[in-house]
Amino acid sequence: FGMLTKFESKSKRVKGLSFHPTRPWILASLHTGVIQLWDYRIRSFIDKFEEHDGPVRGVCFHDSQPLFVSGGDDYKIKVWNYKQRRCLFTLLGHLDYIRTVQFHHENPWILSASDDQTIRIWNWQSRSCISILTGHNHYVMCARFHPTDNLVVSASLDQTVRVWDISGLQKKNYTPTQTEDSLNLPQNDLFGNTDVMVLHVLEGHDRGVNWATFHPKDSLIVSGADDRQVKFWRMSDTKAYEVDTLRGHLSNVSSCLFHPRRPLIL
Repeated sequence: FGMLTKFESKSKRVKGLSFHPTRPWILASLHTGVIQLWDYRIRSFIDKFEEHDGPVRGVCFHDSQPLFVSGGDDYKIKVWNYKQRRCLFTLLGHLDYIRTVQFHHENPWILSASDDQTIRIWNWQSRSCISILTGHNHYVMCARFHPTDNLVVSASLDQTVRVWDISGLQKKNYTPTQTEDSLNLPQNDLFGNTDVMVLHVLEGHDRGVNWATFHPKDSLIVSGADDRQVKFWRMSDTKAYEVDTLRGHLSNVSSCLFHPRRPLIL
């Protein structure tokens, strides 16, 4: 592998990145609170977006709409239209830093992970929170939708990876016409809420887990942690188990992912 392009601008650290699904664009969210848009093909800076107060750790393009979502240390999630060059609205509810944000591949949903130890699912059309996933007892560093199934995977500094079944949310088929009050009813019913359930709690890392994500096709999860290890796990409807551990990193593993087509982990 060789480096194709290097982008340099005087800024603080880059905290988040997102590739555009079709255009040669990349979003970079910075420690300064600025979000930069670059064209990596012609190696040029396109635009910047400034509204967050403090570092922006999560950023994600929408698959088909001219939108991206960002989450920051100001506890705010912002949805932007890059054609209009403006923030459309802000989603409030998290009580601590937001680590990752992601659009759902099909539904009008945003997934967010936070240091407040929760994961939230938002309907960005109705601009409301439709579910709060509780169970981790330390910062939630990452949460990702499954590429096709009604599942979420999360990684936490509590040393666990959790897999959540969100098919109950899918069945409810939330629409923008529902009121915020009706959307809030199930998430407050902590013991009777069947909209989201924990399927698996994966234990095996010896330190906090920084990242976990699904394989694009197979029933596999890869995770990276402060124990300097990369683990991958196999799951079924009834159980999940550790398949292998990859060692070699000399420091904390902050992120990991499967190659979309080849049997590689980055």
